[in-house]
Formats: sequence, C-alpha cells, structure tokens
Amino acid sequence: MAAAHPATLFETAPGGKVRCTACARYCVVPDGSHGFCFVRRNEGGRLVLLSYGRAAATQVDPVEKKPLSHFRPGTRVFSIGTVGCNWRCQYCQNAEISQESEIVGRELSPAAAVRRALELDCQGVTFTYNEPTIFIEYALDVIREAHRKGLFANFVTNGYMTPEAVELIGGELDAISVDFKGSGEEGFMRRYISAKGPAPILTTMQGLKERGVHVEVTDLIVPEVGDSEGALRSLAREVRDRLGASTPFHLLRWHPDYKMMDLPETPVATLERLHAAATEEGLRYVYLGNVWGHPLEHTYCAHCGAIAVERYGFFIRSWNLDRENRCRRCGGSVPIVGRLAEEYEPTFAHAVA
Repeated sequence: MAAAHPATLFETAPGGKVRCTACARYCVVPDGSHGFCFVRRNEGGRLVLLSYGRAAATQVDPVEKKPLSHFRPGTRVFSIGTVGCNWRCQYCQNAEISQESEIVGRELSPAAAVRRALELDCQGVTFTYNEPTIFIEYALDVIREAHRKGLFANFVTNGYMTPEAVELIGGELDAISVDFKGSGEEGFMRRYISAKGPAPILTTMQGLKERGVHVEVTDLIVPEVGDSEGALRSLAREVRDRLGASTPFHLLRWHPDYKMMDLPETPVATLERLHAAATEEGLRYVYLGNVWGHPLEHTYCAHCGAIAVERYGFFIRSWNLDRENRCRRCGGSVPIVGRLAEEYEPTFAHAVA
C-alpha cells in the first residue's frame, strides 16, 4: 500500500470522525474507514490521501483529446491518473482504475512527473482517467512543480467539487474540462452515476471561471436514457449565463462499456439535433466529439462563418487565424488561448488527408 500523505481538505468531527471537504459528497468518515472514493482515509482522526504519488495510468496526449479546443492548440500533455473515483458511472471507460478499491500504481512523485513530462516534450500536465478532485493534494503539488518548470496544468473533471476545493485549486489551475453526463439531468445522475443533481458542478465551473481558469464544457450524450433535448437546452443556458456564450461546448458520442453494453452508440443524428439546440440557446462554439471527420469538429468564426480551425479528431489540419487569433477572412476575434505552435506537425492528420 502507498504511504499515506496528509490531506488538506477535511474537518474534524465528533467521535474521532472526519468530514472530507474535497468533493460534494462531504463524506463523514469514521476512524479506520475511507470515503466513497476509496483513497481518502481517516487515520486516528486525521484524513490522509492513500494514492499520493501513485500513478495508475500515464500517457502523452494532444491537448485536444481532453478535450480542450480553445486552449494552447497543438500542444502535448503528460496525462496522469490514479485509482478511485467519487462517481460510479455505469458506463465508465476507465473502470479498471476508477473503481479500484486497492491502492495500486507505480511511484511518481511530483518532481518525477514533471521531469517525465519534459523528457517527453510535453508543454503541460493533465489529470484525467479518474476524478482528480479525490487526489487534489497530489495534483496541487504536481501543478506547482509544473509551473516552476514552465508547464501549464489542467483537470479533466466531473466538477463535483466543493467551494473549499475550488478555493484551493482555483488560483493554480490553468484550464479545466468539466464533464457533464446526460446533460446533468438529475434522474440520470442518480441512476447511472450515483450522484445527486448538477448544482455543485455548475457552482464549481463558475467559481473556477471567476478565478481566471479557462473552462470548457463537455456533455456525454447517452442514447435513450441521457439524450433529452430539454435537459440539454437547460444546460446550454446555464453555461451561457454562468460562463459566457463563447464557452466551448462539446457534445460527446457515447459507446457501450463496463456495465452498460446493451445500448447502441449515440446516433450521429441525435448529436446533430442537440448541436442545433445548443446553438439556438446562444452558444457560439459547439463541437461534436468522437465523430471523426464530421464538419462540426471544426472551429467556425462566429462573425462570418468561415472555418477558423479545421480539425480531424484530435488533430488540427489547417489554421486560418492571424497572430492575434483573428479570422483571416473577416478579422473577427476567435477566443482561443495561445497560438498554434509553429513546430506543430499533425502527422496522422496528414496521413488521412
């Protein structure tokens, strides 16, 4: 078992219990027990993080895979995941680590993680594969080390955080991708995720935005049980009103996995219908994900409709913006953080062109 590391986000409670303040479950944990996530444990009236410095999965990814379409385009990130999760998604693609109750993984200290990212020519570090909020103390130490070495850092998260977690991480993160499931419809979340409604997620993304974090939103569309147009429209309005109409909004195609193998992949027609609905609600940059080669993967100029960034899956095939990220056709500004790196070589995109 990994060596326990003192946790930051908790409060003491009567009877030797502790109240974890990392995620919106606010688990009250008796001495000798762990929270819903498996990795935050009460040892003698103090909360410890069991998965600190233990990486269950690492990989180099394009930042567009997170997905982040308006942040540091064309960069590479060193992705890190541990074990455990604060959700129980019935279709989880990473269930072998997210639903693992034993503390497994190889040792990877914050310094070693950043050193490895630099060795692999990455420009950033990403916390993904399982929910990073549950190992926030470890993630924070990696982020601070990454910043010292000139790298950016982002979360891929379900957003089911607390105000305490937002306060702790908000001044440190550079970007975040907030993953809704089934448009955050409460019944869907309770049945298929074992979580209450989306209120904590909405508060989280707004709080991080207010602290200067770049926010993009994804919505996994599960066919038949999580594809309500009404719920999608409600979520689109929340994103528009809380984060702004220019917030990138990704509609992701679902595929069968884990305990939900009896439903088909999300029909492309469903994604297109929901794309139209989100656009009608005022969102300017709505994307389809996991539908490689679809024209709604591209970034279109909100001023003239020209293709500003042509995409194929995670790869950029053409960049039609000037040095200030203005449309070369009309001069309208496109809200993307950073320019496409001059050395960017979309090898796979060229191969399929």
